[in-house]
Amino acid sequence: MIPATPPQAAAPLSAPSPEAPVTSTPEGHSPEAPDPQQLLDFVRRAATDAELVAALPLDPEERTWLRLEGPGGSEAWLIGWPPGTGTGWHDHAESFGAFIAASGELTENSLAVRLPTDGWKTLELAEGVDRHRTIAAGKGRFFGQQHVHEVLNETAEHAVSVHAYYPPLPHLRRYSRSGPVLRLEQVERPEDWQ
Repeated sequence: MIPATPPQAAAPLSAPSPEAPVTSTPEGHSPEAPDPQQLLDFVRRAATDAELVAALPLDPEERTWLRLEGPGGSEAWLIGWPPGTGTGWHDHAESFGAFIAASGELTENSLAVRLPTDGWKTLELAEGVDRHRTIAAGKGRFFGQQHVHEVLNETAEHAVSVHAYYPPLPHLRRYSRSGPVLRLEQVERPEDWQ
């Protein structure tokens, strides 16, 4: 794994248990590309690389990150999370991925529903679609395409995590949430993170 130059804006990050075997191939997945289990294996290995994790500069107030060389052309990131930081609600469009906490503890809030990809600005979510997970050091998960979630550090300690996505993120949709109402706020493209 070779860290690359960090971008100017964070491109942060979730479905089945990371221990469960992956048996299906995501839509549009080529045989040479990594599958979700390979991405999860990669983030697990990277999270145990003490030298790599130590190379991440940590800031007391803002998230920090290093881009990593992911398997099979995937996009990968090492991310530092000061206490009280988070991603906000977002998805990763057509990319699937995996992430793991290398140190500290993260919280993931997600929606157990697939949203329409186009043609809406505001949706009212049904009851029972919210999921809440604690991702402790050494724990992780993979997630499918168009997975909507937010990742937070709600602890008093810094956390570090590793994330990988395939295909590389074509864009990222950001949402705001007020109770059951989810609103599409903006679409970010890779050039916004460079």
